Amino acid sequence: DFATPRAILTGHDYEITCATICAELGLVISGSKEGPCLIHSMNGDLLRTLEGPETLEGPANCLRPKLIQASREGHCVIYYENGVFCVFSVNGRLQATMETDDKIK
Repeated sequence: DFATPRAILTGHDYEITCATICAELGLVISGSKEGPCLIHSMNGDLLRTLEGPETLEGPANCLRPKLIQASREGHCVIYYENGVFCVFSVNGRLQATMETDDKIK
């Protein structure tokens, strides 16, 4: 027997560094080495692009996502390499940001 993928997700130009699956909402959220984060349906349809906030010190601040977590309530928390947390709705709207000097793993 040969295993076949249920869907092939496309859209990133660089290697994937983090991903999460929210089975309750039927979403796959992934981040790549040079950003952005993408939201796909479980069927492989690209739904949204999550861009880091532009209000921080230049666009380089939110280019490299390290950790992603999604909730069943429709929120997505992304931790970027430079110590910035961003909370997005699954509709792609940036809801909050926070900077930290702590190392998050």
